[in-house]
Amino acid sequence: MLAQTSDQPDARQTPPTLPVPATVSPELQQAIAAPLRTDILVRPKTAREWRKLVQEADEQAAQVARLLWKQLGLTVTPSAIAGVQCFRLVPTSPLAPEGGRLLVHLHGGAYVLNGGEAATSEGALVAYSSKTTVISVDYRMPPDHPFPAALDDAVAVWQALIQEHDPAKTALFGSSAGGGLAMATVLRLKEQGAPLPGALFVGTPWVDLTKTGDTFFTNERVDNTLVSYDGMIEEAAKLYAGGRDLKDPLLSPVYGDLQGFPPSILISGTRDLFLSLTVRAHRKLRQAGVLADLHVFEGVSHAQFLTSFPSPESLEALQEVARFFDRHLAV
Repeated sequence: MLAQTSDQPDARQTPPTLPVPATVSPELQQAIAAPLRTDILVRPKTAREWRKLVQEADEQAAQVARLLWKQLGLTVTPSAIAGVQCFRLVPTSPLAPEGGRLLVHLHGGAYVLNGGEAATSEGALVAYSSKTTVISVDYRMPPDHPFPAALDDAVAVWQALIQEHDPAKTALFGSSAGGGLAMATVLRLKEQGAPLPGALFVGTPWVDLTKTGDTFFTNERVDNTLVSYDGMIEEAAKLYAGGRDLKDPLLSPVYGDLQGFPPSILISGTRDLFLSLTVRAHRKLRQAGVLADLHVFEGVSHAQFLTSFPSPESLEALQEVARFFDRHLAV
């Protein structure tokens, strides 16, 4: 038995180089080989700085979204639900008739990015792969609308939709901040005694706004998408929280009571800065007795299973989600 000491063990040095894995597709290799983002390391401090950053990022993301709509053959219609701006994304050949199953999407973007049309890219991919109509919620965000605005919007849209749709046939999903918000939404619905989704998909979910988890350190500057917590991610967490304790379960749902959650599928990658958060969420769900599947893709950085579309790995991840919905949503 090792002797017990009160001292913190020394940190371990990681290898200085990390080759692009030969075990993934050529398409994914190109994504993995891309240089580290530098814009993610900025620290906006004022509302004016945030608005400038958001406007520039969202304009680019909206162009990507519109191209996806066309590429995937989706019909996209803006609409207001419970007073919240949303987008209805309908695939060419829906699996279920109108009034059948429905998917509700909460977009990622660190709770500050991807407003408007930019909110729809992930929803478009899931609508296409699942052959199911998606409602993508363009929830309010900081700097003008910190917590709990996003959560209030998500809950309001859910409550309105289930007046006309069977919750057992309706899933909630999102990645990154969208995954964290999806889990926080289920926690709030539990508090209200409201019907819960029939299934949940959370990709690389931001379920802890603090820098807590092994891969915040092991994957720092390995993940070429998020790169590091120390920059815009940390500032976004504080901006969204608006002075509230970052470990409040409605901000960081991994600290909440997950008993009674719907069947859940979680996806991450070996280079994802949020891999530990995904693993922690999965273990917390399993400890609560929830049926939960975890898929970790080789070499994938944060949400790269989406942004590398149509790489074979992206198609595989989306098919895993589609099959999960097929199994767990009533038809």
